[in-house]
Amino acid sequence: MLPSIVRIAPKSHHLHRTFTTPNPIPATFLRGGTSKGVFLNRAHLPEDQSQWDPIFLGIMGSPDTANGLQINGMGGGISSLSKICVVGSASTEQQAQGIDAEYTFVQVGIRDTTIDLSGNCGNLSSMIGVFAMDEGFCSRDPSALSETTTTIRVHNTNTNKIIDTTFPVTLAGDSLQPKLDLPQTTMAGVPGKASQITLEFISPAGARTGELLPTRKPLDSVNILDQEIPVSLVDATNPTVFVTYTDLCRVLRPSSLVDFSTPELRELMESIRRAGAIKMGLDPNMQAQPKIAVLSPSCDQDHDIGIHAFSMGVLHKAVPMTVGLCLGVAAKVEGTLAWDLTKSMRLGKVEEREFIRIKHPSGIVEVGADFAADGEVLKAKVVRTGRRIMKGVVWW
Repeated sequence: MLPSIVRIAPKSHHLHRTFTTPNPIPATFLRGGTSKGVFLNRAHLPEDQSQWDPIFLGIMGSPDTANGLQINGMGGGISSLSKICVVGSASTEQQAQGIDAEYTFVQVGIRDTTIDLSGNCGNLSSMIGVFAMDEGFCSRDPSALSETTTTIRVHNTNTNKIIDTTFPVTLAGDSLQPKLDLPQTTMAGVPGKASQITLEFISPAGARTGELLPTRKPLDSVNILDQEIPVSLVDATNPTVFVTYTDLCRVLRPSSLVDFSTPELRELMESIRRAGAIKMGLDPNMQAQPKIAVLSPSCDQDHDIGIHAFSMGVLHKAVPMTVGLCLGVAAKVEGTLAWDLTKSMRLGKVEEREFIRIKHPSGIVEVGADFAADGEVLKAKVVRTGRRIMKGVVWW
């Protein structure tokens, strides 16, 4: 099991003069999927990671205890906008394995000084390859490419996993550069069309716990309010606690609709998440890991399963991509809640579809998972888009 890395920065984080890091520092602001984040070159940060905290908090404008808007920084007041990626060149050993770059994802607290390195962000992962090429960490020989796309292989330090990102490229001068403005695909939650970025998470099982099913069971239960609530505890790309909409209705108000905005519901979700974390062998005090999501059966032919996911205790406006990917894997694991809710998509089918269609509050996303004959998860995959927004310097 990987160690949990969550830091609470000291209150004196604004005393910048104790650090030798320049202020401002070079930065790029990018959208990846339905998230936006600040991308930093690893070489521009202190070698000692314990000195990163005040830099990241200053960049994001945290903590914003008054109103949670991060009005004093680059953050946007919600978890999907309070993110940083630190990207560097691959080591000699990694290059020998075909790895082009390495990165660390950082979830920055909004109202507090939490710096959480315990998990990865699937959405921002889609832009790591683009940033790596832009920064010169890796390149491709134009004469050796017969296609109009390239694949960049990156190593994520949070989960110790490999991710392949494939995206269009164009010849600029004598080098290839990412081409992100092709009208190839759309994605829910983002207006317009953009170039297709295909993400493939290699061997995604056990990202935090070392096991696809940390309890070795596809179906568990947690006791909340003296009631047993069925849950599936799955760890693929990021560990996630899955519960069904039907069971929430039963626990909260039988035969009534669930209001995801109520404090009562949020408290119940957090209680379930914490209980699931303990069963998974994770620290329940880490809000970022595990995630928790509510699953519902398909109510229309345009999707196979519905999801409402919570991130850092708040209902996500779409779905964290690592949660979507985890659901894509879980739906192919017999006995899980996701497997049971997606039975209809398998009925009468000679071959199972490559992608599962997930409906979230902003639309539909398709995710896929490939399994070996012995049940090992070979890869989880999804299509994203991204956009360069700004490149310059950021004050911290």
